[in-house]
Amino acid sequence: MPAPHYEQQYLDLMHRIWTQGDERVDRTGVGTRSVFGAQLRFDLSDGQMPLLTTKRVYWKTATREFLWFLTGDTNIRALCAQGVEIWTDWPLARYRRETGDMIDRAAFSRAIVDDAAFAARWGDLGPVYGKQWVDWPVYEPVGDGLFRQRARGVNQVADLVHALRTNPGSRRHIVEGWNVAELDTMALPPCHKTYQFHIADGRLSGLLYQRSCDVALGLPFNLWGAALFIRLLAQQCDLEPGELVWMGGDTHLYVNHGDLVEAQLARTPHGSPRLTLARRPDSIFDYAIDDFSVHDYHPQGHLAAPVAV
Repeated sequence: MPAPHYEQQYLDLMHRIWTQGDERVDRTGVGTRSVFGAQLRFDLSDGQMPLLTTKRVYWKTATREFLWFLTGDTNIRALCAQGVEIWTDWPLARYRRETGDMIDRAAFSRAIVDDAAFAARWGDLGPVYGKQWVDWPVYEPVGDGLFRQRARGVNQVADLVHALRTNPGSRRHIVEGWNVAELDTMALPPCHKTYQFHIADGRLSGLLYQRSCDVALGLPFNLWGAALFIRLLAQQCDLEPGELVWMGGDTHLYVNHGDLVEAQLARTPHGSPRLTLARRPDSIFDYAIDDFSVHDYHPQGHLAAPVAV
C-alpha cells in the first residue's frame, strides 16, 4: 500500500479541529474551534516542500515575507512595494482607529509606498519577527544602576549559521522570537515563535513551535517558511535538508472559515512539488526572490476566507 500523501496529515488535523475542537472566544472576537498540541512532519529530501495542493498557496508571497524577516525591517513599506499585503491589516486597523478615516486597504497601501513620512508614521509594526531574529536588543550597564541599549543587538540567524558550521552537535541551535520585554510594542506577538535545528548524518532538520496557529490561512505559509529556513541553512552550511517537524500550541480554525474548511476537506491532495535554488549566495542574508523556483506544483483552486485581526 503506498504511503499517504504528505498533505493528508494537514487535512486530518483540519478535520479533527473542525469536528472535535473546543469552541472558544478568542482575542479577535470571531471565535475559534481549537485543539491544544499538534504535530506534523515533512520529509524535505530531494527538494520536497510541504506545499499544499488542495488549494493554491502563494509561495512567492510567503518567500518575500521570509526574506523581509531576514532584513530585520519592521515597516510594511517594503512588503507593500512588492504587492505583499500579509501585514497591512494591522497598521490599517490602527490608522482607522486613531484617525477615524475609513480608508480602504488598497489606498492605504498605496499611501505607504508613495509617502515615506506616512509610512514612517503608520507602517511600522514594532519589533516583530525580523527585529528579534537579527537584532535582539542587548543592554549594558553604564553605572549608577543605569543601562543603555547597544547600537546593534544579537543577530540570532548569523550566530546560528556559525554554530551549525562549527558546533554541529550543539543542542542550542535556536532562533527565538518571543521577547517578553517587547511583546506589548509589537503589532502582533510572534505566533511562529521558536525554531530549533538538529544535524544528523549530514542532514539538517528543523522544528518549529507555534504558540498560536490559524490552520486555514496561516499554517500553509508557516510550513513553507519553516521549510525554506531549513533549505537555506542547509545550503549555507553544506548540509542536506532533513525533516521539518511542526508543533502547534493553540491550533485552531476560525468559526467563519467553515466554507473554506468544507471545500478543502472535500479535495484530494496530489503531486509532489519541488523547490530549486538557483544559486548559493555568500550569506543567508543575500538571497533574492529570483533565486527560487518551484516545479511540478499543480494546486487546485484558490480558497479564500477573512483574516481575523
